[in-house]
Amino acid sequence: MTDHGYMCRCCGERHEGLPFSYGSDAPAPWHDGLAGDERSMLDKDMCIIEAEHFFVHGRLVIPVHDAEHDFVWTVWVSLSRPNFARSLDLWTTPGREQEPPYFGWLCTELPVYPASTLHLKTHVHTQPVGSRPLIELEATDHPLAVEQRNGITLDRVQQFAEFLLHP
Repeated sequence: MTDHGYMCRCCGERHEGLPFSYGSDAPAPWHDGLAGDERSMLDKDMCIIEAEHFFVHGRLVIPVHDAEHDFVWTVWVSLSRPNFARSLDLWTTPGREQEPPYFGWLCTELPVYPASTLHLKTHVHTQPVGSRPLIELEATDHPLAVEQRNGITLDRVQQFAEFLLHP
């Protein structure tokens, strides 16, 4: 199998272009009722809920052993108020990637895993200006953390596609 297409075990048809990234447009606690709240905001990179909860959008990278590129979950991570403020202060500062990682909690549910992915401990690594932070999970036995550490195969990427594109 190449990463240009796959035979779907769900529908029995061939699909072109095996996706190597999925993500969420908002952290799990966000809901549409917050859109009109002046203390809340959501854009493609950050989110604030009721001026109390702070989130950044990042990339959780999983190596794919038998492909030319990695798989990426775009996920939301909560940060403390001071760390969120610091990340905003450095948002357009060249060299910001020298910043030590921030502690955060994963705030995206990834339904392909048997155990909830909400509230896994993370380290948020700031990247150069214009790039999303890299999200590193704390080393645990959660299947997502194991996959981030050990990598996956194209077959697993296909399982993601079949699960997420054929609900």
